[in-house]
Order: sequence, then structure tokens, then C-alpha cells
Amino acid sequence: MMARRTFLATGAAAAAAAAGQETAAADTGVDEGEGEGEGAKVDEGGGRQDTDFLDFLTTAADDRAKSVLDGYAAYLTELRDRGQARPSARALRTLTSVFVHGGSAYHHDGALLGPLGELADTLEEEQFDDGLWDQGAAHSPPDTAFSIVDLNLAYSLLDEDGHASTRPLRATVERILRAAGPALATGGLHTANHRWLVCSALSRIHRRWPDPAYPRRIDAWLAEGIDQLPGGEYSERSPTYAAVVSNPALLTIARFHDRPDLYANVRDNLEASLYVIEPNGEVEMVHSRRQDQTTLRHLPEFWLQYRELAIRDGDGRFAAVAALIEERGSSQTFGETPPGDRLAEVLDRPELSWELPRVTGLPTDFEHHDTACSLVRVRRGDRTASIFGGTDFPDVHAISSGLSTNPTFFKTRKGAAILDSLRLAPRFFSLGHFRAENLERTADGWRLTAEVRAAWHHPLPRRHRRPDGLYALTDDGRFWSAMDFPHRPKEYRTLRTEVLVREAKEKEAKEAKGGSWTLDFQLTGAEVPFALELCFRRGGTLTGDGLEPVTDSPDTYHLVSGEATYAVGDDRITFGPGNGKGGKQPPVVDAGERYSWMNGSLTPDGVRVLITGRSPVTYRLTLG
Repeated sequence: MMARRTFLATGAAAAAAAAGQETAAADTGVDEGEGEGEGAKVDEGGGRQDTDFLDFLTTAADDRAKSVLDGYAAYLTELRDRGQARPSARALRTLTSVFVHGGSAYHHDGALLGPLGELADTLEEEQFDDGLWDQGAAHSPPDTAFSIVDLNLAYSLLDEDGHASTRPLRATVERILRAAGPALATGGLHTANHRWLVCSALSRIHRRWPDPAYPRRIDAWLAEGIDQLPGGEYSERSPTYAAVVSNPALLTIARFHDRPDLYANVRDNLEASLYVIEPNGEVEMVHSRRQDQTTLRHLPEFWLQYRELAIRDGDGRFAAVAALIEERGSSQTFGETPPGDRLAEVLDRPELSWELPRVTGLPTDFEHHDTACSLVRVRRGDRTASIFGGTDFPDVHAISSGLSTNPTFFKTRKGAAILDSLRLAPRFFSLGHFRAENLERTADGWRLTAEVRAAWHHPLPRRHRRPDGLYALTDDGRFWSAMDFPHRPKEYRTLRTEVLVREAKEKEAKEAKGGSWTLDFQLTGAEVPFALELCFRRGGTLTGDGLEPVTDSPDTYHLVSGEATYAVGDDRITFGPGNGKGGKQPPVVDAGERYSWMNGSLTPDGVRVLITGRSPVTYRLTLG
């Protein structure tokens, strides 16, 4: 394996000759200098360098550096005015990567020293005496750790490069890191992934400036056990936090805290992620317990993790994912992290620049059930579907950050025609959407079920009456009132919902010209109106004789009769039939009192089609 110092200098002479940088360096007074390094030796005789990959990353980093130089003053304003340290720390990391990299147009460019120094000085000035920054939460250890992770990496690259001109910069960053260490070793945190983030930050500080308190704290967090579910997702079930926080942190702890067993956790998560990849590079998020459960995220956030494990394990499937991401590298769907920001990670771990092992096929024809998340994924080439029955709502009856509450229970796509969401909203005591309590396999499909009930309350028994009329403020399951609900006799109303989801057999699929799904709905018990809400990704054309626009609801239609089609180019999804007008009133999607009393909204973005009816009912929806 190539030693890191050698790797940093690769291509420097050629780049200098081509760009005339030797003269420029002399003009700016930049001299070559010393470097102690981090002492992390790597084996000689590793893989061959993937020059296409490194060239792509270098070009992306140079472009990103230009953008940072043009806009870093805004990062400093955010830092000074709002305590937002992360953009400045990331900017410092990015500029460091192109400064030390021999193949970059900015290699040892003295014009970077001023911005780098200003970023570091301001980070030090805004760091509290306890070593922390705010980042939106007063003196926050985990939010500070995000910045320390970047600064650890930047310092390591600067020290390995050993350029005399960066001695003052290195001294400043060292003071920041040393000040943060004790705070991270004693401070608390909020979420599951924060534990591994803090441990990763401490592990690199300890490797350079040992302190017995640091490994003690790391081991205390690790002793809780990695929060990985049997299917490979972490407890937050969030692809975003797996890719951006947990996986990178565990890989760092594996390297710097001598825990190679943690590679298995990352490997299992990447295995699980193979089945939530969409053909266009998006990642299914409906099962997440975090903010991403209703947003779009893209596969490239996993890029270097797939690359690292592909090279480490010789895994052709992981190599295929990494290669797919690189093929999409110039598109706008590359992910939230610009590819140029990742050069620092590759310079820090030169083995990431090795050629990938031979690519083998990704799974493109499967039915995968992650029982821990109650998520079924089906893929047939460019057709995919998601069946989800794993929200936390049936267990906790709350809508809150950290819970899975997205009521979408089915999605499907055919190429560019995408049904982003299918939801069912009965108007039953304002309890909101159908959220399945169970997802189980049937002989030819999947069954989702739920039962909800609400009470009419009767007068209190004599022994619980109070002469002052002041009763306990209590919750009846949908709202609070000073009514002492637990002691009242009740008369319940119940609504039972069953959805049978079935993929068409081969013959049926041919008749449907490309495959189809049937969803059989049965609502029993209470007599209530309901609305099925289909929400399609914008960019297509909706047609159908039975469609009627819904008043005061832009891009929303009522399918009253027959079928309708949503098409994007040659890709289309045909669905229906309509189920009548369902009464004189316009159709309503009732998100429930937990949203309405705060004027909240659960309306998804897109082209919406409503199919309405009234329970008890049996109805079949076909998507072909």
C-alpha cells in the first residue's frame, strides 16, 4: 500500500510543470517544510491506483475549492452570528485537501493560506472556554464533534504534508482540538448516532495527544453495544444518518481505537442498503425514524463506504455500487455532500484510491422483507415497489421527532413514472391516517392490518364525582380534557382496516403491459368517509376521463370513475378504478387532530389523486 505522504505528493511535479506552480510558489513566499506525520503506516504492495477515480475527485475538489473561496465569508458570518461552526470546519477541510494534494491546481498555493488562517482563527475565537461550539444548541458536545471530525482530518493532512507555511495554521487547529477533547470526553448527547460520532472524534485526538480519559469514554459508549437491528439498519432506521454519521464514525473507530470488529457492522448496513436502492440512485426512506422519512436522499452519501468495503473485502456488489455512483458523478443527483468535499477522506486513506475489484451484478430481481423495519422491497428491473407497515404510532400514539410516523404504506415506480406515496385517511374521530399495526406474508402477497377505536364517555360513577367539579386533566387517546377519563364508563366505536397487497403473476403482468399490483381494501366497523391519496412525482402528465379537479387544492384531482394514467415520457402508471364522488362535499384527507390543532400539514408534494368512499367497504385498487 502506498504510504500517505507519498500519496499526497503524487503528481506534484507534473502538475507544477504544467501550471507553472513552482514560479508561483516562489512569488508567494511558500517554501517546502517539515512534517512529523501521524505514525499510521500502511503496507507496501497494495492495490493499483485508480487514476480515473482520483482525477475525477481532484477536479471536483478544485471546483469545490473555488466555490468555497468565493463564499467562505458567509460561513464566517454564520459562525460569528449564530455559532454555526460546521460550515467553516468543512470549508477548512476542503481547502486543506487541495492545498496538500500534489495533483490539485491549488497544490501549495499561497493564496489559500489567508482563507485557511481566517477560518481557523475564527473557529478558535468562537470556541467557548469549555472547548465547545453552539451549532444551534448551547455548548453542544455532539454538534461540536461534527466539526472536530473535519478538523482532525484537516490537521492530519497538514501535518503529514509538513509545509513550513502552514505551521501557524497547524498550531491554531491543534489548540482547537486539544480544547475540545476534554469536553467530548465528559459531555452528553441526544441521539443514538451521536455516541459513535463523539467516539470517532475522540479516537483521533487520543491517537495524537494521548489522554487516558479519552479511551475510557470511548469504551463506555461502545460498551452499550452497537444499535444495529437484525436486518442491518441501525435503530434510527435512517439511511441518511447511517451514511453521514454512523458508518463513517464506526470506520474511524475501527482504525484509531483498534476495533476491527466494527467493520462487520458497516458491512451489514451496506448489505441492507443494497435492497433500498432505486434504479435512479435514490434510496428508500419511508421506514426512517428521522427527518428523512418524508424526503428524497441519494445513494452517493454511501459512496466511499461502499468503495472502502469493496476494496477491503473484494466485494464485487459493493464495487458495482461505487462504480454506479461515480458514473452519476456529474449529475445533479450526486447527493447532498459535494464530491469535491470527499478528497480529504481519500488523501487520509490512500487505499480508497485503489482500483475497485471486478464488478458483479447488483440485485435487480428480488423480494426482500426486512422484518425489523416491517419493510418489503420488490424489484423487477426498472420497476420497484415498497410495502411498509412499521410506523411507531400504533405503539406510542405520538407524533414526534425520532419516531417513524410516515403514513405512506405503498410506493411503486416504473422508470421515471413514480408513485411516491399511497395513503389511506378515514375520517374517524379525527384519529388520522391508517398506520398498519402488522405486516405479514400471505400465500400470494402481503397483509397490512390495523384497528383503531374511540370512546364516547358516560357520567362518572358516584364514587368518582367531586363537589367542586374539578377533575384530573387526562388523555382519552386523542385529546386532553379535565374530565377524569380513566374512571368514566365508555362506549367504543371501532374501525378495522385490512389491505392485501399482491404483485401480478407473470401472465397478469404481460396483460398489464409491464407488471401490476392489486391492493384490496376492506374497512369494517364504523361507518365513515375515507380518502385514498395517491401522490405522483412531479414532471409527468395525468390523464383520465373520470378525473375532476379538487377545489382549493392545487395539483389535486378526484378520480370519480374509470382509470387514469400518470406518464413521464414512455413510462406510465395506470391506476383505478374511481369509486364515485362519495357525497356532496369535496373530498378531504384528514390528517387527524394531532396535526390540525397546530395547523400542521401532512400533504405530500406532488400531483395528488384522491379516490373516495365510505366504510364499510371492499375496494380493489389496481396499479399497472
